[in-house]
Amino acid sequence: MRTQSTVIDSIAYVSPPSVWTSEYIEKKLGPLYERLRLPEGRLELMTGIRERRFWDHAIRPSEASAEAGREALKRSGIPADEIEVCIHCSVSRDMLEPASASFAHRLMGLSPETQVFDVSNACLGFLNSLTILSAMIDSGQVRSGIVVSGENGRPLLERTIQLLLEGDFNRKTIKPYFANLTIGAGAVAAVVCHESMSPSGHRLLGGACLADTTNNDLCQGDSNAEGLGYEMQTDSEEMLHAGVNLAKRTWASFKGELNWRNETADRVVCHQVGSAHQKLLFETLGLDTDRDYSTFAEYGNTGSAALPLTLAKAAEDGFIKKGDQVGLLGIGSGLNCLMLGVEW
Repeated sequence: MRTQSTVIDSIAYVSPPSVWTSEYIEKKLGPLYERLRLPEGRLELMTGIRERRFWDHAIRPSEASAEAGREALKRSGIPADEIEVCIHCSVSRDMLEPASASFAHRLMGLSPETQVFDVSNACLGFLNSLTILSAMIDSGQVRSGIVVSGENGRPLLERTIQLLLEGDFNRKTIKPYFANLTIGAGAVAAVVCHESMSPSGHRLLGGACLADTTNNDLCQGDSNAEGLGYEMQTDSEEMLHAGVNLAKRTWASFKGELNWRNETADRVVCHQVGSAHQKLLFETLGLDTDRDYSTFAEYGNTGSAALPLTLAKAAEDGFIKKGDQVGLLGIGSGLNCLMLGVEW
């Protein structure tokens, strides 16, 4: 797929204030670690995740999304009342109905003429939303919009700790819950528009996507039957290899679609899972890790916010500069892979 006239006008993120280190989580799991004789430091050693961030109080995903959205609008030259589409795309949501986007829309003070809806696709929601919005802009339906994501993994992490402390687990049966301990929180938003509204904007070039739904059972999450919160189980090892294999095929399609070579990508931003994923992905794709910008060590896995938040930080830190060709390599449970190119 190719995009024609769509640019990212501004991007902004919100970093929650409370830091939970991997050491702190292991201390909470102390009785389990002692019973199973698990070595301290195991969580950080296996994932490369030193810490993750959470809000200090109960917060709706739309509140976090709207905070990032207001900051993105502040940085944009497009007034809030000219935003024609608002897409909320996080895994976390306020409730089943109405759409979380309706709450974020109200909190951002957008126009009543704005189209408002949610997009849900695990950790790929933000990239999917960019493609939907760019198609709307390229077709002439609208000229501008905003994509927002607010992820709060604290309820999942707290529920997982509770389950692991109360259950009769062994070293084998705790494995499906391990990925939950890497989850963090964060929010991000991007104002997207027609190039005529932002001549110096960051041009979306297009990309490629592939699905491997034969592996849709490798990571599954839902509200539990007792209504006591969200629970998730992941076959982390199988997910790693199946995901990287899918990424390899998608990367080949992506390069063919945009006429790129591996050397074309000045910078690469991936979905943030952990050190094992980063290492295997870059080895498999034949990419230089010097071109990668990562945030998993300090944020963990923040779902759909992970990749765009990392992109925003990379630009803020000067790692991505004007004119750079940037590859956005997204993957989510399902399995689905979407890669987009951006000329910064």
